[in-house]
Amino acid sequence: MTRAEQIRVLIVDDEPVARRGLRNQLKKAGDVEVIGEAGNGRDAVETIMQTRPDLVFLDVQMPLLDGFRVIETLAEDNLPPAIVFVTAFDEHAIRAFEINALDYLLKPVDPKRLQKTLQRAREQIRSTRTDDRDEKLCALLRDLQSRKTDYLQRFVVKKAGRIIFLDVCEIDWVSSDGNYVQLHSKGKTHLLRETMDGLESKLDPREFIRIRRSTIVRTEIVKELQPLFNGEYAIIMKDGTQLQSSRRYRKNLDALLKV
Repeated sequence: MTRAEQIRVLIVDDEPVARRGLRNQLKKAGDVEVIGEAGNGRDAVETIMQTRPDLVFLDVQMPLLDGFRVIETLAEDNLPPAIVFVTAFDEHAIRAFEINALDYLLKPVDPKRLQKTLQRAREQIRSTRTDDRDEKLCALLRDLQSRKTDYLQRFVVKKAGRIIFLDVCEIDWVSSDGNYVQLHSKGKTHLLRETMDGLESKLDPREFIRIRRSTIVRTEIVKELQPLFNGEYAIIMKDGTQLQSSRRYRKNLDALLKV
């Protein structure tokens, strides 16, 4: 097989173990060449522009830029690659992007499902014109844009081998934890792979406000504000939890002061 017949693949995932597992599976396909990896969205965009892969396996939840933001950044590219989303989302969440992406894979990646995905990729990459791929990417972007006004309704959390569904209205406040966030609900804490910036954009600002870089609270459960200094406040929740706002997010507290 000539080099021109090879499908040039880029793997994008912030988990090294996940990248290695996918790379090992792809090695078994004789017509696939993994040309590189990226551990976050920003590196992914840069690598795509430099290496021009045919196919990108793109994780949805990543630091710096998530998978959707990567797609948006590539919107003006004249040679967009085929995109396969790799995600831990449940099938209900996948419906948001399944229609226009080339394909999707659920983590952990099933070898038989991967083979089907590669076959779809072969058919599109080797027989579909670039402008058709352009239109497919544009259709995906239109779909993503149309969903921006739909705020998050529930969380899907993996915990101790189980999948837990939490309605947004059950969340009292959110704190950052590295590349994760902690969802505080009824005295319990749930860990979710997400950034604070990403989560803030998905929550209804009428129900949630960001009080500092590392904290988002649900306005309904705020009981009291106690002025501190330099525009900062102690925020007392109905369950007695005390948080502190920062001066940078002082204007966000105006939503609590409206009567």
